Amino acid sequence: MSKTMLQFYINLAKEGTSESIARIMADLTLKTPIVETKFIDFALSHVTSEEGLSVMEFYLFNGTQIQRNYATLFFARLGEYLIIRKAYDMGLIDRRQAFSR
Repeated sequence: MSKTMLQFYINLAKEGTSESIARIMADLTLKTPIVETKFIDFALSHVTSEEGLSVMEFYLFNGTQIQRNYATLFFARLGEYLIIRKAYDMGLIDRRQAFSR
């Protein structure tokens, strides 16, 4: 992984379309190297468009476990705890993921 990969993810996040967010989230698997997950986590903080926020909400409720975990981190940074609570109440994320700061 390199700065180029980090910039690639940041550019996709800033684009904020459903396609660009889907491209980022597709790289979140249990086999993704830890450094790449850190890049993705950082890059997601650049999602600000309405479309991007909607897509992140989709992943919170419909993604794989790792995608839901990163969507939770995303919404926690925004202070959007009601949506996190909803995902927790639905059993989509565990207590530690939902309520750790």
